[in-house]
Amino acid sequence: MRLGLSIWLIWGAAALQIIFQSYAAATDQTSIFLLEAVEVDSAALYLGKIARIDGPDPQLIQQLNDVVIATSPLPGRDRTIEAGYVELRLRQNGFDPAELVLEGSSHVRATRSQTEISKTEIEKIVSDYLYHAALKENPAANVKALRVPEHIILPKGHISYQVVGPQNTEFLGKIPLVVQFYVDGKLQKKVWTTATIEMLVNVVVAKNPLRRHKPIGEDDIELQLMDLAELPRNVIIDPQELIGKRTRQSIGSKTVLRTDLIELPPLINRGDVVVIIAESEGLRITALGKAKRRGRLGERIPVENFDSKKVFNIGIFKII
Repeated sequence: MRLGLSIWLIWGAAALQIIFQSYAAATDQTSIFLLEAVEVDSAALYLGKIARIDGPDPQLIQQLNDVVIATSPLPGRDRTIEAGYVELRLRQNGFDPAELVLEGSSHVRATRSQTEISKTEIEKIVSDYLYHAALKENPAANVKALRVPEHIILPKGHISYQVVGPQNTEFLGKIPLVVQFYVDGKLQKKVWTTATIEMLVNVVVAKNPLRRHKPIGEDDIELQLMDLAELPRNVIIDPQELIGKRTRQSIGSKTVLRTDLIELPPLINRGDVVVIIAESEGLRITALGKAKRRGRLGERIPVENFDSKKVFNIGIFKII
C-alpha cells in the first residue's frame, strides 16, 4: 500500500508540474478575447474596442489595439464581425494568428453610439437664426410655418451647426434654409428646411369701384391688414402717396392699389403755351414755347421755342 501511495504521489506531482508548465507557456503568449457586444463612437472598429488583449509585451498589445478591423456602422446601426475575419485582418496587418491566442465569442456585434437631434431642437435652431437674421429688426414679421425633419441621427461627439440662408433676398414668404451639422469639427449632415415668414401690414385698397382717370380722394380708399409676403412688391402702404394722383384704369372694389395702377394727371396738354427757363450760375433766360405733347410732373416733353422754332426736350417741374 505504501508503494502504491508513493507512485500516486509521484504521478500527481508530475501532472501538477505539467499543468504549471502549460500555464506558464500560456502566459507567455498574447491572448485576444473577443467580446460578444460592444458600442463604439469612432468611424473605425479597432481591435482594442472589440476585444480584451492581454500579454507580457505592452508594445505588442498597443500595436494590436490599434489594428483596424473594419469601418464602424452608421450611428444607430450594428455590424457583426466574425472571429475568422479578425484572423484575416491580423494577417493583413503583419501578425501571425498562430502566435496569438484567439478566444472568447465567435462573433462580435458592434453598434455605433449616436446622438439624436429632435424636431423641436431643429426648429429652435432655425427660429433663432431667423430671429437674428430678419425678425429682430422687423417686429411686424413672424414665422408662420417651419418644415423640418422629424429628427436626425449623428455620431456622438462635440456637435456644432451652421444655418445657411439665401443670398441677396428678402426674408418674406417661403425661404429655403440649410442646417449643417458638425461633429468634432467635421461636417456630418446637411438638413434642408423651409421657413414661411409673414409680415402683416396695412395696405391701401379701393373702398369702392373706381373708374378710369378718376382723381383719388380720401373717401375712395381704406387700409386693410394683409400679409406683405403674398402681395406684389409695388403695393402702396402710405395713403399720402395717392394724393394728387388718378387711376390709370378701372379698379374694382377692395383691389389692392399698386403703383402701376396709379398715375399723376397731366399738367400740360399738347398745344399749351409754356415758359422755358434756362438757368446757370448768375444767369437766367426765359422764353415762351408750345408743348408738342402731354406731360406730367417730372417728365420731359418736346417743346417748340416760339422765336427760334427749335424743339427742345424740357423737364416739367412746376406750373407758374
